[in-house]
Amino acid sequence: MVPNVTRGSRTYGLLAYLYGPGRRDEHTDPHLVASWDGFAPDPGRDPAANLKQLQSALDLRVDQRGTRRALKKHVWHCSVRLSPEDRDLSPEEWAEAARRVVAAAGIAPEGDPDGCRWVAVRHAQDHIHIAATIVRGDLRKADIENDYSRVQAECRKIEKEWSLRQLNPGDGTKAKEPTNQEKHKATRLGREDTSRQLLRDAVRQALAGANSEEEFFARLETAGVLVNRKIGPSGDTLGYSVAVPGERDAAGRPVYFGGYRLAPDLTLPKIRRRLAAAPATGAVEEPQAPSAGRAGERRSAPARARYAATVVVDEALDVLDGQDDQAAAAVIADTGEVLDALAGTALPAQKAQLLAAARAYERASRSHTRAARDANFGVRSAARQILAGGYTTNRAPDATAAATLLAALLLLVLASSSWHAERGHRQQAAAARAAADHLRTAYRQAANRPMAALRQRGQLLPQPVRQRQEQALRRAAPGEAGRLLAEPEFDALAAALAEAEAAGHDPQALLEQARAWRELGSADSVTAVLTWRVRHLAQLPVSARRQTPNRTTKPAAPAVAGTHPVDPAGATVPPADSPRRR
Repeated sequence: MVPNVTRGSRTYGLLAYLYGPGRRDEHTDPHLVASWDGFAPDPGRDPAANLKQLQSALDLRVDQRGTRRALKKHVWHCSVRLSPEDRDLSPEEWAEAARRVVAAAGIAPEGDPDGCRWVAVRHAQDHIHIAATIVRGDLRKADIENDYSRVQAECRKIEKEWSLRQLNPGDGTKAKEPTNQEKHKATRLGREDTSRQLLRDAVRQALAGANSEEEFFARLETAGVLVNRKIGPSGDTLGYSVAVPGERDAAGRPVYFGGYRLAPDLTLPKIRRRLAAAPATGAVEEPQAPSAGRAGERRSAPARARYAATVVVDEALDVLDGQDDQAAAAVIADTGEVLDALAGTALPAQKAQLLAAARAYERASRSHTRAARDANFGVRSAARQILAGGYTTNRAPDATAAATLLAALLLLVLASSSWHAERGHRQQAAAARAAADHLRTAYRQAANRPMAALRQRGQLLPQPVRQRQEQALRRAAPGEAGRLLAEPEFDALAAALAEAEAAGHDPQALLEQARAWRELGSADSVTAVLTWRVRHLAQLPVSARRQTPNRTTKPAAPAVAGTHPVDPAGATVPPADSPRRR
């Protein structure tokens, strides 16, 4: 049950919309289901009633209060919508829901004879609209402070009592949703996203890895966003707002959105705290001559940046595993910048999923746990590395590097979800899970070619070498070997084990370590997960052909993960469903 509260100043205009045909003729049979006294005129069902009568009844106390004490916005409007999977509610249930909502909001507290006047209109099967005026019978303004939070809490109670879908409770950290007017305008202009969403994306991408306020504003202007900086008498910037070029209001002025209207953490003071406490200065290396991978192959700047960012992302997992909640909150917040940087530099085929992941994770990046800004965990520097590396390409080395980072980042996002869930942050945990779903899809798009190449390499292994890897798997997983050997990704696993064996490792010991690392039951492909783990545990180099044998028979436990050793011509990377390390 989803409530949406807005304020306005035109009682008649709201009623005309509620009883009208709708913007797309979607309204059917508009009528009252409840009112403040049960006797309000109903223009939908009573032929003798009209909108003017209903408006006059609702505005009675507003008129009595007089113009000298008039409220700027005296209309309170709340829509209450069911989730798609919910059952239909009866008229009596809708009436009860409306009474509970207005009581919780402070519009008409239960048992208060001076409660405000209100009506609940139903013009669709799945929702109602509550229209109220906020002047009480004693002509005082209703106490509707924190009305949205109180209405949300009441809806959560109704869901539980009526066996409806139970949504995650809000905590006041969610970004403001686009208004219906903004959505209709976007549709009219043929855009998929509202101006608010486009500007939120632009501001976040400009902030990703920025090391100064001036760089942040310069990035916004470079992106083509109109920036309005509020300058104080001292010449200092006091605030900012942004607008989409060409979009104007009725008076012909640009439609500006301040930082807080975009998201709670995009106000200038909070941006300044992030820039000052976790600078990315010095984290970006100037482009150098590409380093060699396989013979005749060079690693591009985007690939180098993604490998370097992978190191930081891996190390950030240790912070989430620690006991410092404020440090973890800082890492979780800064992880959003990495997603924003990836969305801004991705291939078109992956951009949609990465942008969706960044948008979903935006909700997970904020909670009431204050982020520690007295230490730099390097995550913002990873975002800066990605942006400095520039746009990735569809070449195999770049695809491998992108998949490597996406796989590591997926682990971090899943860890963020678990961290939030353990602390009761249900909305943030759900947002991180949604972001992980999009990352998983983006990973598969990026990893398709590298994994295919490694599978091919496994298929070309000499028969004695392949048989040794099969036997190692049978000894390490006697109860699952038959199923694992039948998975298509076993070819890739065999190639990884053979490469590790050539480096002096024991394939069976590697498999036992990889299987013990974390439960594999939720993996889409267990052998794909094991392939990455084996490569990680064996610390396989970029080029297998240039490997210097290590004659140890048992691999040491890995240190904090560095750059995942990946062959730019086609070695595997951590799969999107690989579980988080312990």
